[in-house]
Amino acid sequence: MWIKWIAIIGVLIIVSLGIAAIYGSYRWESDTDRLRAKLTNGRRTIKPKIYDPKEIEGLPEPVQRFFRTVIKDGQAIVAAVKLSQQGLFNMSETENKWSPFTATQFVITQRLGFDWDARIQMAPGVNAFVHDTYLLGEGSLHASLLGLFTVAKIPSTPEANQGELLRFFAEAPWYPTALLPSQGVRWEAINDTSARATLTDGATTVSVVFQFNAEGTIDTFRTEARYRDKLTAMPWGGRFGEYSVRNGMLIPLEGEVGWEYPEGTRLYFKGRTTEISYEFVL
Repeated sequence: MWIKWIAIIGVLIIVSLGIAAIYGSYRWESDTDRLRAKLTNGRRTIKPKIYDPKEIEGLPEPVQRFFRTVIKDGQAIVAAVKLSQQGLFNMSETENKWSPFTATQFVITQRLGFDWDARIQMAPGVNAFVHDTYLLGEGSLHASLLGLFTVAKIPSTPEANQGELLRFFAEAPWYPTALLPSQGVRWEAINDTSARATLTDGATTVSVVFQFNAEGTIDTFRTEARYRDKLTAMPWGGRFGEYSVRNGMLIPLEGEVGWEYPEGTRLYFKGRTTEISYEFVL
């Protein structure tokens, strides 16, 4: 008899977890819809609508070569991006504990912002849900187990705003027209293969050094100090790879990102874009 009751209790636990998972996913998806609606409603008019190569005259030579490589004359300016990713996320700061993840991301280029909605596998059938967001000048992060139990929450602060704006900027090779001077980016020469780009959004200004390869595309990005919490800023950077043409633009499909420690770089993200679609300025 007791074996029967143990079996019944086991089934009830499994069913309860299943119901909780379904409810958590539904509630999380509702939050995603809300965040992305705010991004959409915060849009501003983008000018110009079409890329004119005259606007890159006078820029550092590696930057001019980059634009000539990745976009063509008359390219429509990107207004919004939707993409899907899969890859590995390192859940430890001291050792390699890579967990598979899937994610979708929605990006608006004016007023610039994004929402990264990820599922990171913590155990078979158990996911951490993550929103990494830059919305109307404010950066935030929310991580939740099963979409129900908050395990990390970083509200908007000047440090969080800086960190998330840096992420938007560093990921701009996915939407390269956002790196044009007409979209608010200032370029400064460093040498024949690299240049510093600076972007201001509201009260927040960030700079990233982009390294260009022989093909003219962006190979790496780096900044001396990105805040990972309110008190700690560290060198941060990453690498792009496997460039492919999408909607007339040459963009990277693979990337990796990490923090630079005195003993070397510790990667925490290795991902691949599996789908990407664009909305252009009309």
